[in-house]
Amino acid sequence: MLRTAIALQIRAFGEIRLMQSSDVLVVGGGVVGVCTAYSLAERGVRTTLIERGEICSGASHGNGGWIFPSDSAPIPGPGVIREALPWLLDPESPLYIRPRPSLALLTWLWRFRAACSETAMRRSFRLRRALSLASLERYAELAQLERLAFGFQREGLLLAYRTQDGLREADAELDLIEAEGGTAKRLGPAEMCQRIPALSPQLAGGIELPLDAHITPGDFVRGMALEIERRGAVVETNTEVLDLEWSRRSPVRVRTTRGDFSADEVVLAAGAWTAELARGLGLRLPVEPAKGYSVSVERPADHPGLPVMLCEAKVGVTPMGEQLRVAGTLELTGLDLRVNRRRLEAILRAVRTYMPALPATPTVEIWRGLRALTPDDLPILGRPAGTSGLVLATGHGMSGISQGPATGELVAQLLTGEKPALDLEPFSPDRF
Repeated sequence: MLRTAIALQIRAFGEIRLMQSSDVLVVGGGVVGVCTAYSLAERGVRTTLIERGEICSGASHGNGGWIFPSDSAPIPGPGVIREALPWLLDPESPLYIRPRPSLALLTWLWRFRAACSETAMRRSFRLRRALSLASLERYAELAQLERLAFGFQREGLLLAYRTQDGLREADAELDLIEAEGGTAKRLGPAEMCQRIPALSPQLAGGIELPLDAHITPGDFVRGMALEIERRGAVVETNTEVLDLEWSRRSPVRVRTTRGDFSADEVVLAAGAWTAELARGLGLRLPVEPAKGYSVSVERPADHPGLPVMLCEAKVGVTPMGEQLRVAGTLELTGLDLRVNRRRLEAILRAVRTYMPALPATPTVEIWRGLRALTPDDLPILGRPAGTSGLVLATGHGMSGISQGPATGELVAQLLTGEKPALDLEPFSPDRF
């Protein structure tokens, strides 16, 4: 039975302090961590959440904010290797892999290659769609909370194609979306410009996904942290995990820069840093840090509230209240948070190409962050074989916002003995 206690810990030099002991300790203050802690607290589970920086200081902060069950195609798929080969050594391409001597990266790329079949892609599409649909429903519920405002808008999404080749390739995705129960509509250049006047009339065309949604991710994650505390959970920021100790006979102990914590269960939801933490427990997770960039500017007057993906460039443009956020690129460079100005400029150049009528406005923020990406672009959810008191919730790649609330519910269901709403086997840590 889950329990809460405060235990005395004798530290070095004779100092006595309190060691917090919880039913569940969630490591990670991004969208997956706060959604997990919220779902646990909602069930009355005594929960502590710890974050190495401030809440929403990682990948969730600069996210594009899309909830996109309709457009759930994974990154690996038929033809992706052929299409991406010219990009791999181009520092300005949508996908860039910095050459480095890394056995883990080579293994990851080999598994990525195996996930590029038609069968694997369709299976992943269905699984990713199920997670996003569940999250969309959860967002709609959370938007009803009086004190939680996060810009939830169900105005749909647009996919803009600059070339006829891109539009032809989109036909296959359109067929897949409709075959899996999604709703999509082909639009001509004039119809695209009618919805977003800043788009170029020279576009080849686009696709409208009317049932999808978007949010302001920072408002959501920080607001959820406050909701967690209102439900009795503890939130500790600027608390970095140093190591974890676990056994089958005693609670898990987590040593941090702010003292020690113990819990009956620990959930590792630390995004790109989860693999490093898990390595200390002897686990090897095939998760690569995938760097992304965003630039937030003041939203031009009269700009519509409809997000658009500039498809060939892989850049999303999302209205978020008084700001407009431009986000994109996938850069595999390890745990490297340096800003690559060439990649940043490539994103902005894409906006100028696709949206020449978009007026220049002051920049609010330039951001970069690391997402945790698995080779099959499916998250890792569940207990690793041979462990006790440990659950992993990581590997959401570029879909953390779209899959976070569903993940939180599934982890809470697992920890409280409920039957998970979705089969967790396809997301098992042991599938690789």
